[in-house]
Amino acid sequence: MIHIQEPKSPWEVVHMDWVTALPPSGDKSYNACLVIVDRYSKTPIFLPCHKDDTAMDTDLLLWSRVISHTGLFKNIISDRDPKFTSALWTNLHRLFGTKLSFSTAYHPQTDGLAERMIQTLEYMIRRFCAYGLECKE
Repeated sequence: MIHIQEPKSPWEVVHMDWVTALPPSGDKSYNACLVIVDRYSKTPIFLPCHKDDTAMDTDLLLWSRVISHTGLFKNIISDRDPKFTSALWTNLHRLFGTKLSFSTAYHPQTDGLAERMIQTLEYMIRRFCAYGLECKE
């Protein structure tokens, strides 16, 4: 199990994970969501995307919609999704000085903040869809 030092300020340490297999929604038919949770404040960010987005797409989305506002992260905690373990992702974040920490296959609670936020998001989406509403960007 990895030991994560508690952050001293917001957006130093974030948890990331994906929600996939969502019904297509919006003008761009988004069918996935990148969930980012700040470990310090527990603030979530939900970024609509596509389940077949590449590591490059993910980095561009992360940079344009999050890092440009929060600054660079010191540590990203995630599962071992191929996007998060790709050479592009690991090399780019090494250049940024961001430490990448991965949860193990049989110990997903390491990334518990993102996992709990995903449960909440899925509940909200189910309620939203129950009323026949559609997500907009």
